[in-house]
Amino acid sequence: MIVAAERSPAEELDVDGVAVRLSNPDKIYFPRLGSSGGTKRHLVEYYRTVTTELGAPLLAALRERPTHLQRFPGGIDSEEIYQKRAPAKRPDHVATCEITFPSGRTADALRVRTAADVVWAANLGTVTFHPWAVRCGDVDRPDELRIDLDPPDGTGFGAARAVALDVVRPLLDELGLTGFPKTSGGRGLHVYLRIVPEWDFVGVRRAGIALMREIERRSDGRATTSWWKEERGDRLFLDYNQNARDKTIASAYSVRRTPIATVSTPLTWDELADAEPDDFTIATVPELLARRGDPMSTLDDHAHSLDVLLEMADRDAADGLGDLPYPPTHPKMPGEPKRVQPSRDTDRKTTG
Repeated sequence: MIVAAERSPAEELDVDGVAVRLSNPDKIYFPRLGSSGGTKRHLVEYYRTVTTELGAPLLAALRERPTHLQRFPGGIDSEEIYQKRAPAKRPDHVATCEITFPSGRTADALRVRTAADVVWAANLGTVTFHPWAVRCGDVDRPDELRIDLDPPDGTGFGAARAVALDVVRPLLDELGLTGFPKTSGGRGLHVYLRIVPEWDFVGVRRAGIALMREIERRSDGRATTSWWKEERGDRLFLDYNQNARDKTIASAYSVRRTPIATVSTPLTWDELADAEPDDFTIATVPELLARRGDPMSTLDDHAHSLDVLLEMADRDAADGLGDLPYPPTHPKMPGEPKRVQPSRDTDRKTTG
């Protein structure tokens, strides 16, 4: 006979003057950390800290963005709920905004406005927040271009760090663009560019492809934009489709589903040289913020035009480099190449 674990009594938290319920605070969410650092209380208190103290950096990363919730109500070893629509039952302080998926369907996503919104979602078992690259005031024009450096299986964070420092940083400097790196919380690395919200998702994705093709060219064979895994080999994948509609990345200061509760953490370029993702957890990030602040605090001060990247895209097109495959959730897009795995492309086999 299996006996259910006893629930700890619910509590009420004061989150910037808003009462937010914390249910079953002693439930273990991160088993390796146990009761001394891995309970629901530890997760929720981390989110309260980074939205109400230390400059509230997580709130800056999420504010006014439609946000998806990656929930594990039973802890990280339980079933995942990836929630794109805001829960129908929600307190009055929680707002939504309407987003449109690639299929044309719409949904009311969580619209983060206050620290209480974040803490409420954390109490629902949200471990990671996944914001769109738009603000709710204009959900069709991104204000963020995202570079996602995704190492292949069998390699570590060092592969992403090396390409970021050797290629991405000097290229952005050359182009007059300011990039802000952060760990993914795992083996990957993200670099954000703030952009003027004048282009739709198609235009931003096109600019991102041009940038990542140039990173690929300068990487000495270490990185690739090849969508199909069978073509990547042991190269780092430059996931250009993170700039497509309805694609999200774990926000800065979001916790990840890892045994030690790592955090997707912004770093300075100098810090990146010696960084390891396991150094940044719910236990260590608040102290880091208290010591040196948030490297992304000036992100909004560097809103760039995409003109230089779209000029690169035009040059690539003139050289015969067109669009690349979209994610499978998208309908066939104008100008998109065949969305067929190369080894199963009978036309390619015949003409090859």
